[in-house]
Amino acid sequence: MPINKYFLAALVAFVIWGFFSLALKPLTDYPSLDILFFRVFIATAFLLGINLFFRKSVVIEAKKTFKELSKKKQKSAVIMTLVGGLLLVLNWFLFIYAVNHVSLQSASFAYIICPILTTVLAFILLKERIDVWQWIAVGLCVISCIILSYGNFKDLIYSVIIALSFGLYLVSQRKNSDFDKFLILTIQMVISSAILLPFYPSYGGAVPTEFLFYSLLLIIVIVFTIIPLFLNLYALKGLNSSTVGILMYTNPLIHFFLAIFYFKESVSVAQIVSYSLILISILVFNMANFRNLSQNRIKKAA
Repeated sequence: MPINKYFLAALVAFVIWGFFSLALKPLTDYPSLDILFFRVFIATAFLLGINLFFRKSVVIEAKKTFKELSKKKQKSAVIMTLVGGLLLVLNWFLFIYAVNHVSLQSASFAYIICPILTTVLAFILLKERIDVWQWIAVGLCVISCIILSYGNFKDLIYSVIIALSFGLYLVSQRKNSDFDKFLILTIQMVISSAILLPFYPSYGGAVPTEFLFYSLLLIIVIVFTIIPLFLNLYALKGLNSSTVGILMYTNPLIHFFLAIFYFKESVSVAQIVSYSLILISILVFNMANFRNLSQNRIKKAA
């Protein structure tokens, strides 16, 4: 697997997301919906400001490109962008709720099984090839989920839904490649805000007044939302969904070690066995990639 700018963009994005809990955990006392509302609204304001004041030429060019597309491609671009916004809202809410009200390990497990689910979704929806070893890895992943469900069924449900929502987001945005990725992200944030805004008066709590809330939200918006999402969308221009899924493993592994060694969460025997199976499935899943890397090194040496 060549190390190029798309590869590095995806890797950096998932490493950043791996440390997301450090900014999110101090906000445990705030409702998950309030965190989601302010995260989306502030991110939307930031992105709109950047595009309207500093990237007008990109917006004009995107408008021109859209008009030149066929009706079928225009419809596809609109649907994929809308679906992306919907999936982001769902994924973010479930992740925030899982970290603050279920367990950090449930969020970690979600992004461990997500690469496998993303690969299966890419196989079904994008017709990307899956070899025998990767199917074996999928089977190990299913077994690990069954083991985890004993005594941790609630964690498993959240893990699977979080993983599916992000996997579907990656696959859908792989097909949405005709426009500037930063602009696409901005439109998706506007869509997310439009979805959430009607619910804010009824479901939003009292407006927070603490400096801690807004300082951490600013970090979440810039460091853990705008930067990694842009890097992720950019990476999808040059990598297929399966390759991005492979790099996603850095995220849950960081989460898992933070949960154990930093947040001191307890770990059951079932969880240890389940995570061990997942690690084995990761190795099995990447057999072809390891083989290709070895062959490339041998060719270069020769």
